[in-house]
Amino acid sequence: MIKAFLTVLGLLGLIFTAIFLVKAKQFEAAPPMAFPPSVVTSAVAQEQTWDNTVKATGSLRASKGVMVSSEVPGTVSKIFFESGQEVQAGDLLLALDDSTEQAQLRSAEASAQLANLNLNRSRELLGSRTISQSEFDRAEATASEANAQLEQIKAVLAKKRIHAPFSGTLGIRLVDIGEYLSPGVAIASLQQLDPIYVDFNLPQKQLQSAAKDYPVEVTIDSFPGKTFRGAVEATNPELDPVTRTFRVRAILENSDRQLRPGMFGSVEVIQPDPLEVVAIPNTAIYYQAYGNSIFVIQSNADGSGKTVEQRFVKLGKSKGDFVSVTQGLEPGEEVATAGVFKLSNGRAVVIDNSKALTPSLNPQPDNA
Repeated sequence: MIKAFLTVLGLLGLIFTAIFLVKAKQFEAAPPMAFPPSVVTSAVAQEQTWDNTVKATGSLRASKGVMVSSEVPGTVSKIFFESGQEVQAGDLLLALDDSTEQAQLRSAEASAQLANLNLNRSRELLGSRTISQSEFDRAEATASEANAQLEQIKAVLAKKRIHAPFSGTLGIRLVDIGEYLSPGVAIASLQQLDPIYVDFNLPQKQLQSAAKDYPVEVTIDSFPGKTFRGAVEATNPELDPVTRTFRVRAILENSDRQLRPGMFGSVEVIQPDPLEVVAIPNTAIYYQAYGNSIFVIQSNADGSGKTVEQRFVKLGKSKGDFVSVTQGLEPGEEVATAGVFKLSNGRAVVIDNSKALTPSLNPQPDNA
């Protein structure tokens, strides 16, 4: 019984051994799995000359801007402007009721006239030694006081008529006829829009990048495809002790009044020395946490096709659809520009540029 059992076990062992050897031979004979070539688009690394720029985000403000108000209290009697009107320096905007001051003016004029007549008589009498010097001095002081009172009333009357302090565009009228105004109450905004300023901040390491008269280009999302040009006018002499940035002001021409105070936009300060770069489309960059890489397309030595070599690169500035490569790529080398996420080092590729997008240094999307 035991002998028969051992015989069966021996036969089973021989069968399993034979099966194992057959399968091992099959695995040894099977060729390694090969991935099919990946279809990619490509571009050639080019030497390009770029404007050397410093970028920032700026805010527009009027070259002159105030909220027009009254220095003296009073009731609005006449309004001489409409909302949004263009005015010139000195134009009359508004008048306050001055009936009380007009009555005071007539009284003050009469008092001043009488005081001046008394002063002239006193001067004649002093010459003939009819009055004393002290009486003449008293008449002179009375005349001076009356004239000062008259000038004070005239000054109050002048402030009852509010004029434009400079030429510009008025905003929405904030008062109505019959309304009582306290000193400082806003009447309307007055802004001089041409030229217009753009203010922005730069870090201290770029202190030499915003010298006076450096060209400036400003783009605003309200005007896609349009660039507003100007120049640096001034910089603050001190830096913000918290952010270590300094304020820069540039001036822009705005004759068509398209730009408005309070808008923000992208600012580029153009440096005097341009950049010489090796540029490729930014879609060629495989961004990863441990380093950015590209896939350089190379022809096989036997002419059987093309493969890619993965290289880690150092990137520089970007412009439009391009990015500059400062290390790891030579001009004239061909790189994959689409589908890089599915590539690996040594992967076979097929180039198809029939549907490739054309990169631009100044892209203007239709749906911007």
